[in-house]
Amino acid sequence: MNRKMSQTSDDIDCPAGSRFTEKQGQYLAFIYAYTCINRRPPAEADLQRHFQVTPPSVHQMIMTLERAGLIERKPGAPRSVKILVDPENLPVLR
Repeated sequence: MNRKMSQTSDDIDCPAGSRFTEKQGQYLAFIYAYTCINRRPPAEADLQRHFQVTPPSVHQMIMTLERAGLIERKPGAPRSVKILVDPENLPVLR
């Protein structure tokens, strides 16, 4: 069985030593999928619509992911989020 599908822990280990929660994994998976489909990263408004949360919640998650070293972005540049986690280590987007 695929490790990602059988994962039951709140934390997921990545080979690079990065750890992220289930919710963080969903954000990472969405950013990755959105970027693959649209050939550009999502705006925070896209994340807000998908996850049905407030703008401050999305911004806080982006800041958390950046501090954890899971993404990088260019300050002041819109749609500049880049995933730093190997896509093979991302959970299935729900």
